[in-house]
Amino acid sequence: MIDELRSIGLSDLEARIYLALHESPEMSGYEVAKRVSVSRSNVYAALRAMTDKGVCRTIEADPVLYDAVPIGQVVKTLKTQFDQNARMLLEELNAPPKSSPSFYSWKGDQALRKAIDRLAANAEKSIVVDLWSEDVHWMSEALSEAERRGVRVVAIVIGESGLSLKHVIEHKRSEIWQQAQSRKFSMLCDSKSALIGSFGRSLRLTALETDHPSIIELLQNGLYHDLVMERIEEDFAAELSDQYGSDYERIISPFRELLE
Repeated sequence: MIDELRSIGLSDLEARIYLALHESPEMSGYEVAKRVSVSRSNVYAALRAMTDKGVCRTIEADPVLYDAVPIGQVVKTLKTQFDQNARMLLEELNAPPKSSPSFYSWKGDQALRKAIDRLAANAEKSIVVDLWSEDVHWMSEALSEAERRGVRVVAIVIGESGLSLKHVIEHKRSEIWQQAQSRKFSMLCDSKSALIGSFGRSLRLTALETDHPSIIELLQNGLYHDLVMERIEEDFAAELSDQYGSDYERIISPFRELLE
């Protein structure tokens, strides 16, 4: 298995760590070092490199825990040409389904981009994203590729997106949105896996990946309200503005402090 893992870009130590995490998920760096009999400093450096490569992910705990990304997702994301090795890896290392929902954290540009590309590449039926126009470039290529594969892609964008997807909902920005310090985003794939986080100059780039049913339902509810409001505003824009003011100010005003 070491040689096959090296063929998809892992070093010898990274391959050994991946196997250890596959056999015993959710280990601390100290536990990984004991399993592979290598110094902790070298193991932590390898774990950071594996996270950047999108083959290892972290669980925020005390201490931080590490888990291997399922090999099926790794193979699809890399679009590896080593078909024989890929089949062997899928047979030997296909991770069993987890008994309970999990939360994984991604930190930094490279790790986040790998997570976005992996989730999009593994989506089979649908992808729903909600993000600001400034951040469309993070997902545009992956979304277009998914749509070409027959995946139904829906993009909800705050501002003008410039996306050429079939289903794009663009929200006009209200004045309060112009003052936002962070720009939240979400990605929901096949109604079973989600990625949520925020972009912003003053924020360290982080995101949370999860399959927790509550988060999935929350994002589905958001899509429901966006679809309904988009149609209502399209049909009754003038009436809504007369009744509730610009940007629904008469409705929002009594609850303004809860939204700041």
